[in-house]
Amino acid sequence: MAGHGGEPTLRIDPVACVGHGLCAELLPELIDLDEWGYPLPDPGPVPTALLAQARRTVAICPTLALRLQRTSA
Repeated sequence: MAGHGGEPTLRIDPVACVGHGLCAELLPELIDLDEWGYPLPDPGPVPTALLAQARRTVAICPTLALRLQRTSA
């Protein structure tokens, strides 16, 4: 995860993302898809209970467009 401190949040690189939708299938609690199939991550922090699942989803992204980023403390 980038940075130090703060709560991790999900971020999408819109240039790298091609809208596979895999992230929304793996983490529907935090990621919705727009009408074109592109992810809309929850802007809030990733709950501790979902952190392991979020890390797995980031690692599985076929285009590496999804990342966990810590907010500034």
